[in-house]
Amino acid sequence: MDPITQDQINKAAWGACDTFRGVVDPSIYKDFVLTMLFLKYLSDVWKDHRAEYERQHREHPDLVDALMKQEPFVLPEGASFDALHKRRHEPGNGERIDKALHAIEEANIAKLRDVFQDISFNSNKLGDEEQKNDILRHLLEDFAKPALDLRPSRVGRLDIIGGAYEYLISRFAASAGKKAGEFYTPAEVSDLIARLVDPQEGDEICDPTCGSASLLMKCGRLIRDRTGKRRYSLFGQEAIGSTWALAKMNLFLHGEENHQIEWGDTIRNPKLRTSDDLLRHFDVVVANPPFSLEKWGVESAETDRFGRFRRGLPPRTKGDYAFILHMIETLKPRTGRMAVVVPHGVLFRGAAEGRIRRKLIEENLLETVIGLPEKLFFGTGIPAAILVFRKRKTDQDVLFVDGSRDYEEGTNQNRLGEAQVARIAEVVAGRASVEKYAYRATRAEIEANDFNLNIPRYVDTFEEEAEIDLMAVRADRTRLRSELSDLEDRMDGYLRELGLA
Repeated sequence: MDPITQDQINKAAWGACDTFRGVVDPSIYKDFVLTMLFLKYLSDVWKDHRAEYERQHREHPDLVDALMKQEPFVLPEGASFDALHKRRHEPGNGERIDKALHAIEEANIAKLRDVFQDISFNSNKLGDEEQKNDILRHLLEDFAKPALDLRPSRVGRLDIIGGAYEYLISRFAASAGKKAGEFYTPAEVSDLIARLVDPQEGDEICDPTCGSASLLMKCGRLIRDRTGKRRYSLFGQEAIGSTWALAKMNLFLHGEENHQIEWGDTIRNPKLRTSDDLLRHFDVVVANPPFSLEKWGVESAETDRFGRFRRGLPPRTKGDYAFILHMIETLKPRTGRMAVVVPHGVLFRGAAEGRIRRKLIEENLLETVIGLPEKLFFGTGIPAAILVFRKRKTDQDVLFVDGSRDYEEGTNQNRLGEAQVARIAEVVAGRASVEKYAYRATRAEIEANDFNLNIPRYVDTFEEEAEIDLMAVRADRTRLRSELSDLEDRMDGYLRELGLA
């Protein structure tokens, strides 16, 4: 059997999107393509495992059925991709696919409850009945191609499906702009954030604006790479229903069973709570919240029963500090640490934000400020920063890192390479000043700057221009004038010889 690479699967899955292009907007068809990838993978795993059991126990078909009942998920009869593909030329493709998804949800209700309720293949978003049936027939045929044979016996032990899922999400974010970018953090930024919070075995890890859960999974993967164990818990909340569904499917595909992902608005209605209705606390909190969200819920924040805004109420039309304050309130008193992506305005804007910033520094919660390059994030070209907070700091200082000029340049999107990520992580861990790159500021220095955290106030990146030797320039000028005069004399001589003078 020919081996398959991650790149081949990625290209085949992205090619399946051609069915929709020019007919349906990417912000709509991404849900159909990702859900079909999910269904195809489940079906191929089920088919592969059954074939292996049948090969091992040819004389005992009852034993095969018993073994299939012990699989980590259930695929009901008639709900497989192959069953849908077989009937693709019949009318009613949309209705059949929806019924199959609902049957899968019912059979795996503890893991997939409500996951497909916002995704309908029978929707009129795909056109009238004839067009819809034709589009879905093509989609089924695209996923039936040999390149998208996703059986484990073919793809091996590599996380090829999870990788394809992340690849598609990133491509949708790049092509659909800000709307898709709301739920995707570039992989290298997720890597950096995971390293900054240094998740440990046994940690409870939360992302209150979890999107497709890629940042949460990066933290989990870091623990697995170090220990070989899945001894950690993942928690998240996501406001957009279809994105919450993607997070649930993404975690399912990655085998992340120890998780709790809630659907709802984190500021207006935080759902990760304890049995006595208090906010749940976590060892690690990470997030890439929407930048400067206008309608973030200031009305409910004024009477917040969880006391998240006791340090001050964020501005009515900028929700950055609402997410920061929520995250700080959910940190465990001893072990809690967090990293959050923010626009640079969070570092220096005054009024209410300035007062909140001052209190956070006076409470000695802020540990590190990191400036990132521009054009890293899908949907916005503006540079962002990462703030790292810690409940129990070992000093009163704040480390400032200017990583804005160190990146790999792309045509439309810049990226952090492994070298840049490693350098930032190493400097943050060492907490020492590095000329023109990092500066460890004392509390007194920050107070002297009126609690303004704008990175250039602390990290001097000014490069002196080399001194100009005016005498050398004058000598060069004299020499060039002499050479020019010689050339003109020679040219006059040639012209005279030719009778053209």
